[in-house]
Amino acid sequence: MPEEPCQCPDCQRFYREHDRLIRENPTLRQQQELNWAALQSFRTLAGRVMEELQKQQEATEAAASQANAAPGGQGAGTGAVEDQSAEPDAFQQAMADLENINAHLFSIEALMERIFDVRVPDEVEQKFREVAGELAPDPLNADRLRLNRLLHQTPDLPG
Repeated sequence: MPEEPCQCPDCQRFYREHDRLIRENPTLRQQQELNWAALQSFRTLAGRVMEELQKQQEATEAAASQANAAPGGQGAGTGAVEDQSAEPDAFQQAMADLENINAHLFSIEALMERIFDVRVPDEVEQKFREVAGELAPDPLNADRLRLNRLLHQTPDLPG
């Protein structure tokens, strides 16, 4: 008896996106390009956010140093600086997590470069198109069900 697809909003959104990506990119080459673009956009965005957070942290530390160097050791603006650094451990953990994400993305990029070495004949690309037409609307696809289980094992996915 096949496993029933989950009907929660997250899974339904995943099913729609899964099917759309297959329908709109039904060849090996299109899937290669799509995944490469997704990886690069993820790296770009995560890298830029990390740079911005580092600049913010440096500015906060500079303001704190200036405030502490003011006469009397406590400048007038120390309240704002203290508020921004109220949870330095959480900030440091977020920065470490972003650095790990970027390291993982670089590793994935190295692996994905190997995928681009693969070229297939037009007959094989046509087979991709045929299978994509059959696969995309299938809610009981084994890969989709496996990803559905992973989705539900990740409680902190954005809604």
